[in-house]
Amino acid sequence: MYKPNNLRDYLRKAIKDLAQNPDKLHIFIDEGGSRATGTAGLSFEYDYVLNLILTDIGLDLDLVFVPLLAWMRVHQREAFANPENAKKAIRFEVDMNSADSLDLSIKLALTERTIVKRQDGGRLEIIHAAEPHLTPPFADDFWQLYQGDSLLAEWDVPKLP
Repeated sequence: MYKPNNLRDYLRKAIKDLAQNPDKLHIFIDEGGSRATGTAGLSFEYDYVLNLILTDIGLDLDLVFVPLLAWMRVHQREAFANPENAKKAIRFEVDMNSADSLDLSIKLALTERTIVKRQDGGRLEIIHAAEPHLTPPFADDFWQLYQGDSLLAEWDVPKLP
């Protein structure tokens, strides 16, 4: 699986507080499974809920959700393809710690395709398939999120591995 580490690195770069305090971000994989078909090949798909836990962060959830949605549009585009998927794609819970701090748990429904190709001599090659894209999701390579004159977050457009 590549998405958990990819998202961790991405959020730590995009959100200033996580860049300065990387230990505020915790990642768990819940409800994981894999699906394979009855064909002769060994290719399969991971299906899991990625649980992001951000601890002791400020109260502005937008600085987390805007870059997260940008990442999802590149790495899990089908999550928004129909209203039923979109309802379950991103779920969250908040624990208010104080007047200026909260803990945030975000659950993402993710999938990853793994292609297993047979090579000569009994060798198997694993390829993590890129997500399908119809059109480029962003015109610019670098984005900044502002609220008034305050810079909340900045990030490079997520790249496929």
